[in-house]
Amino acid sequence: MRTWHEIRRFPFAVRLLLVNQLGVNIGFYLLVPYLATHLTENLGMSAALVGVVLGVRNLSQQGLFIIGGSASDRLGARGVIIAGCALRTVGFGLFALGDGLAVLLAASGLSGLAGALFNPAVRAYLAQEAGERKAEAFALFNVFATTGALIGPLLGSALLLVDFRTSALTAAGIFAVLTVAQALVLPARGVEASGGGVLGDWREVLGNRAFLAFALAMVGMFTLENQLYLLLPAGAREATGWDGAAGLVFVVGTLANLALQLRITTALKSRGDRGRWIATGLAVMGLAFLPPALGAGAAPSGWFDAVPVLLGALLLYLGIMVASPFVMELIPRFGRPELTGTYFGIFYVVSGVAAAVGNAVVGRAMDAGQGTDRGWLPWVCCAVFGLVSATGIAWLHRLGALPATPAPASPAPADARSSA
Repeated sequence: MRTWHEIRRFPFAVRLLLVNQLGVNIGFYLLVPYLATHLTENLGMSAALVGVVLGVRNLSQQGLFIIGGSASDRLGARGVIIAGCALRTVGFGLFALGDGLAVLLAASGLSGLAGALFNPAVRAYLAQEAGERKAEAFALFNVFATTGALIGPLLGSALLLVDFRTSALTAAGIFAVLTVAQALVLPARGVEASGGGVLGDWREVLGNRAFLAFALAMVGMFTLENQLYLLLPAGAREATGWDGAAGLVFVVGTLANLALQLRITTALKSRGDRGRWIATGLAVMGLAFLPPALGAGAAPSGWFDAVPVLLGALLLYLGIMVASPFVMELIPRFGRPELTGTYFGIFYVVSGVAAAVGNAVVGRAMDAGQGTDRGWLPWVCCAVFGLVSATGIAWLHRLGALPATPAPASPAPADARSSA
């Protein structure tokens, strides 16, 4: 009830973007986790070609975030969000309708470009509309995103009982509905000129050393978040000997997120600087990988063996809940409001590339520990990533390199709040 009450206090545009993110994650996760299996088992592609198809999506998204951010600043976030959802519709539709390599590469590229467009644009729009309540807005954003990430795979697994084409068309249909909804009801907002060219905007953001240091320090958060889809599900399956145990990781996280995210953000917002809580959240994320490390490599003997992995998943989600809303709140404060989208775009490029390196390290550690008495190796590697990132943020906070925490806003009159 409290979450619903908080949602109603935000402007209509914010509420619409929250629902949009729920739909985006449902559509994405009902298809993408099963794409590799479709390419290998249904289409008979080699592992190398599968890697190329999936890599095109990742590269086009991570490498082009800066384009989406700049477009948001110069053309308006609304139009970029609509364009991104429309491109994702086309991309997922191509996965359903085409089996040739050229079509699959086009589908993968368009899907990645779509994410590069609407991800920074949505966050820029949300930051601008939320005003001084950015932290709460991004906390709710996480709730809707996490819920969508749970519903998506469940729906996808059910649709795959029919066939992959049905799943892909359903995902494309969801993005088509989102495209129409944004076009019809998302309010248009004026665009303030940045006063220079696109390259000048990029130079200004890349010349902000404090911002770049912050983005690089956040490598731990993105690397460890990705383990929700790699190391933790693998650990749950290994601990129990049951493939379905991987789903328990997402159930635990979603229930915790629904119950605690808004409470945690509200409680911490007025108790200390943002840098302090971001560092704390990163430290908790790192420590989350120590319980699973204790039982790693042991032969499965029952459901009880999954407890350390589920405890680790819960701690990881708690760390994300502490840090993530304040990270999203801080990014626009590093620079001018006219460059909010560019800051988000470059942040995701820098941290995404760094996290890709981190994921490669974790993957190598998983290979090195598999079948040996060093099963703890990838878990400890993740713990180190989290603690190093926490130390980096704490150091930046101590140096005063992070934007100042805004003063608490005076409560608005009851009639003003209800009119939103």
